[in-house]
Amino acid sequence: MHQKNSAKSTADILLQLHGDPVLFVQSCLGAEPQEWQKQALNAVRDDPRVAVKSSHGVGKSALLSWVILWYMITRSCRIVCTANSANQLNQVLWAEIQKWARKMPKGLQSQLEITSDKIAVKGVDSSCHARVSRKENPEALQGFHHERLLFVIDECSGVDDVIFEVAQGALSTEGSKILMVGNPTRNTGYFYDAFHKSAHRWNKMTVSCYDSPYVSEDFIEEMKSQYGEDSNIFRIRALGEFGEDSNDTLIGRHIVESAISREVDPMNISPIWGLDVAQYGNDRCGLAKRQGNVLMEPVKSWQGKDLMETVGFVLTEYEATSFMERPVEICVDSIGIGAGVCSRLQELGLPARAINVAESPSLGARYQRLRDELWFKCREWFEARDCSMPDQEELVNELTALRFKILSSGKFKAEGKDEMKKRGLRSPDLADAFILTFASQAMKAAGSVDHYSFSGDLEYGNNSWIV
Repeated sequence: MHQKNSAKSTADILLQLHGDPVLFVQSCLGAEPQEWQKQALNAVRDDPRVAVKSSHGVGKSALLSWVILWYMITRSCRIVCTANSANQLNQVLWAEIQKWARKMPKGLQSQLEITSDKIAVKGVDSSCHARVSRKENPEALQGFHHERLLFVIDECSGVDDVIFEVAQGALSTEGSKILMVGNPTRNTGYFYDAFHKSAHRWNKMTVSCYDSPYVSEDFIEEMKSQYGEDSNIFRIRALGEFGEDSNDTLIGRHIVESAISREVDPMNISPIWGLDVAQYGNDRCGLAKRQGNVLMEPVKSWQGKDLMETVGFVLTEYEATSFMERPVEICVDSIGIGAGVCSRLQELGLPARAINVAESPSLGARYQRLRDELWFKCREWFEARDCSMPDQEELVNELTALRFKILSSGKFKAEGKDEMKKRGLRSPDLADAFILTFASQAMKAAGSVDHYSFSGDLEYGNNSWIV
């Protein structure tokens, strides 16, 4: 008799939780959702298409985890999770799901079987599958069918439209649902359309930093002071709004963010380092290390050091690098104080090369000066979509803040540091170090530098590489 009443009680509880995701989060996960999270949870319950664009750090991953666990525990279903990168899917979203699963009552925890790419409920036809969204392999999201199918797509602006096309095919079944969340970094594509031309088909939400107690006021004020309230970076990162259309932005944010932790096959060529030199003041020195299609690590920066301390820092980095990963060239911005740093590095036997970014470019008919050409080569690097970089938000912001214009001569000109400072932006020191890694490519186009692969033995001597 006791078992029968217990079973009935459990069924009643599950039935109640089935229609109340907020109660599920409160009672089974021990969390109190923010107001916007409550609205989003109920929207998924009530509507087949839910899209949430948000600012940075408001609790998107927690929301997705709650939706997934609630849906799985309270009904027979099939859930497919995807994101713009393997890192976002595995290290962020999947880890967040596991964290919240451990907070459930032991009885519910024991019903879950969790692996690296799948969560299943014992004895029930209910499962969740993790699949990285890759443009070249959209078939990975095919083959999922269920009368209660839920697609959960994280960081949607970085997901290629072909992925949504595959999802739409699976979502043709009545009763299926889709939940999209992300920062609104791209003004085109499926996610953007959900808030514009297809808006009538979606339950839409916008979450700003001001809507979340998770975001500190210091972060908001820092974003204001560094980028300005009128900047697209502030609109996207703080307000959760799409950036205003700007035809003069040199590098689109979405193509930079799509390169973060992208899985690529590194090119078998020697690394190039870029060194942007500054002394005292607010500007920083920057050191970038690129090997072909991979930015090998976050760009290092420092400030308040004299020139010989900068030389010592670079020398230490060089000597701490294994022989096969040492750069074939260290491209140093030689305008002003950088010339002395470059000369001293050469004296110490490092493969430093002086780069005057104010001189004529290799493609003189297209660009005003070499710096302009390097910025456009950087854009081409991202546009190829076969590159990868670490997650370094400050570098992303600097790369995507710069504007360009076309001069009366028909040449392209990238915005200068002084022009950016007039707009209230900080000098793009990290980005300038990164673009210097493309100087070897530009010099090669001008017929003055060679590149060598790792094949064969390398020896350095007399300021040149010998194969």
